[in-house]
This record gives sequence, structure tokens and C-alpha cells, in this order.
Amino acid sequence: MAFFSPGEVESLRQAGHARAWGRGEVLMREGEQADFVVLLTAGLVKATVDSANGYTSLLALRGPGELLGELACVDGGPRGATVTAMRRSEGVVVAAGAFLRLLEREPGLSLSVLRSVVGRLRDSDGLRAEQGARTTRSRVAALLVKLAVEYGSAVPEPLPGAVSVQVNQRELAAAAGASRESVVRCLRAMQREGLVATGRGRTVVLDLAGLRRWAEE
Repeated sequence: MAFFSPGEVESLRQAGHARAWGRGEVLMREGEQADFVVLLTAGLVKATVDSANGYTSLLALRGPGELLGELACVDGGPRGATVTAMRRSEGVVVAAGAFLRLLEREPGLSLSVLRSVVGRLRDSDGLRAEQGARTTRSRVAALLVKLAVEYGSAVPEPLPGAVSVQVNQRELAAAAGASRESVVRCLRAMQREGLVATGRGRTVVLDLAGLRRWAEE
């Protein structure tokens, strides 16, 4: 979801510089001091948090048009998550000082940043509410639908119209608020129904309409 006007994007471009990241490359690391923001212009990244027991939680996926790292730059605190490229990604890197000066100078950009933050909070609140009200099967199906529609990549195989989602089973479990074992069972059931196919580090959605029906159950 894009929250920034073409003029605001241009302001960020002029204040920063272009950068590209390869798949698996870290853009930002949890706990580090925030000294820049990134406006993602292409690709897909994931935000994760590591717990003390070694478990990694998937907080969110972010795509083109989304701003990364702005909260820590605004409050001066450490990064709250690690952001990693899930495929080749491109963006505009703006130093924290330049970003803050832009916010002071351009009220419209400040409002767009606020809308972006509010939108993410709404998504987070909605996800928590769904986790308590839906079955695991319904949550996993709804998550795959969202990922396929917003961040999926068309693939020619195994069926025309298939969409690949570059998220592994552990990340699906973290995002759906379920155990990995439960997610594996759900994916197997979806495979039997011809809704998805699974591969190394990805899930291919074969029948989006069918998944939507599972999500609504």
C-alpha cells in the first residue's frame, strides 16, 4: 500500500540516494541505532524480531511504496526489528537528519508518514483480533490470500495464473499465530484440495478463489 504522493516521493529521492539489496541481504538490524530510513521502490522485504529463546517472529512484509525505519528515526531509539530482502529489492536511502528536516519542512509528507504508521497499526490490531476469532486453517488461508494479492509473483508453473509467495513455513506460522506443525497440516490439506503447492522457502497459490473460501469459513 502506497501512502506517498509523487511529489513526496520525489522529495525523498532528492534528499537521499538509490540503493539495491540482494536476496537475503539485511537492510536494517534489530537493536542498531537508527541513522537512515528507506523508501522501498521495488522488491519485497520482511521485518522480523528475535526472542531470547532463539525464536524468530515475522512481524510484517513490506513492498514498493512503503517506508522502512521511520519510527526509530523519529524517536531516536534503537531499531525494533531486522529488515531483510526476500528478493532483489531497490529503494531510496535517506539519512535520519535529512528525513527529519523534510518532515519539518513539508507538512504534507509528515501527514503521509503518520497515515502510514496508523495503517500499520490498524493491520496489526486486525490481525490480533482475527487470531482469537478464526481457526488456524482460516487464518493461514487468509494470510496466503493477502500475501499472494499484495506481494505475490506470477509463475508459469505448475499452472497458468499461479502466484508464488516467498515465505517459508516457519514465517507463515509466526505471522498466523500458530505452531509450525499446525501450519504444515493446513498446507497439506490445501495441497490435497489443489489450492497450493509448496517448495523450498515458498508457497505457490494455485487457486486464489478457493483459498478465499477457506479464509471465510
